[in-house]
This record gives sequence, C-alpha cells and structure tokens, in this order.
Amino acid sequence: MPLYESVLIARNDISQAQVETLVEQIETLLTQDGGSIEKREFWGLRSLAYRIKKNRKGHYVLLGLNARPDQIRELERQLSLNEDVLRVLTLRVEEITQDPSPILSRKGDDRGDRGNFRGGNSKPAGRFDSGRGGRRGDDREEYRAREGAEMDAE
Repeated sequence: MPLYESVLIARNDISQAQVETLVEQIETLLTQDGGSIEKREFWGLRSLAYRIKKNRKGHYVLLGLNARPDQIRELERQLSLNEDVLRVLTLRVEEITQDPSPILSRKGDDRGDRGNFRGGNSKPAGRFDSGRGGRRGDDREEYRAREGAEMDAE
C-alpha cells in the first residue's frame, strides 16, 4: 500500500485529550479497511501564520499513514466535515521514517541557541549592525558635517 504523511490542525478550543481521541477515530477508520498509522507526532499548540476560521492557534498533529488512495480520500472527507479540524494536508511519500520530524528536533535546538547572544557578549552572525548606539550617531555627525561644508562652499 502507498505511504502518506498527513498534518492536521485542530482548533485551540479543544483539549489535548480530544485531539488524541480524534487521532484514534482516524485510526479506527483506516484499520477497518486494512490501513494503519505508522507514525504519530503531536506538535502541540502552535501559533498559526494567519487566522483560520477565527482561530489564531491550533493543535498540530503529524501522522504517517499506510493506506490505499480511496481510504485517504474518505479520511480527508471525514476530516473536512469535522468542526474541530481547521486544515488537513496529506502528501504521498516514499518512506515513513521513525526519526523525529524537523519541527520536533528544532524545538529543543532553538531554545538553547537563543540564550547565547541575548544575555551574553557574543553577537548573532549577520552583516548589518542592529542600529542601536555605536555607528548611528557617527553617521548623523558625518551628515551634519557634510551639510555644513556644503553651505560654507556656497
């Protein structure tokens, strides 16, 4: 059977237990016809990039599915009818890895990296200065000096 990865976003009004119940309903729908869920990842409550049905946050869930195409169509139809589900995206993949997804592996890394330059002396890598203090005042003085020199020349 083909393999799929599906990400669904549930409303933030429902609890984590209700999200898990929703995933169990999906599993029962798939297992009736021989499909299965190979991987489950709960990404938690995250902010949305834009409002969806008046929601600013949503519970994200990644599912690795082993099912036939007609089962996936029926699953997406059922989820589109469910009021608790905001969005669903299902993609066909070659394999389902059991490694943590980039979203989960990035969560732990970001928190450790942020503290290094906020409170410490080291700066983040970048080409431009932040614009605070330092050169900004020098640029203004240079501009004033040039402006004064131009007026003296006239």
